[in-house]
Amino acid sequence: MEEKEDQKEIMHDFSGSNRPSFLSMKTIGILIVVALLGIGTGYFFSVGPVASHLPGSGGLTSSSGDSSVQKGQTYGNGDTSVFKDTATGVMKSGGIDGEGAFHLVRPGGDSQNVYLVSSIVDLSRFIGHKVKVWGETQKAQKAGWLMDVGRVEVLE
Repeated sequence: MEEKEDQKEIMHDFSGSNRPSFLSMKTIGILIVVALLGIGTGYFFSVGPVASHLPGSGGLTSSSGDSSVQKGQTYGNGDTSVFKDTATGVMKSGGIDGEGAFHLVRPGGDSQNVYLVSSIVDLSRFIGHKVKVWGETQKAQKAGWLMDVGRVEVLE
């Protein structure tokens, strides 16, 4: 007889309702609100007034140099120790055979061009300007020199 009483204490009744409790519905609601606020905040910062003041912000749609770019200004990462390679020349649009979106024209002809990409700085702002760029050389198939740019200084 004692064995049956012990079994009753071990056995649980699973035939009850499986509806979520009020607390779990409240938790789900709070998580949804937090997620929506996070999405809204991210959207605001990507298109709002703060985004226009960030270095390198803006699209790559400009076809000519930015009139707000002035001689002596520096854009991008301020830490020069991060980027070990530098090059100086006049910024032009276009790469070579799919490598680079822009290039620097340097003395010595086309063989001296430096082809450029950047995820930090909007290089389209500097088209037509003489600039010094800091970056990291990348492996290229067609370009003689392909650089990922992290910092740009306007010289002219």
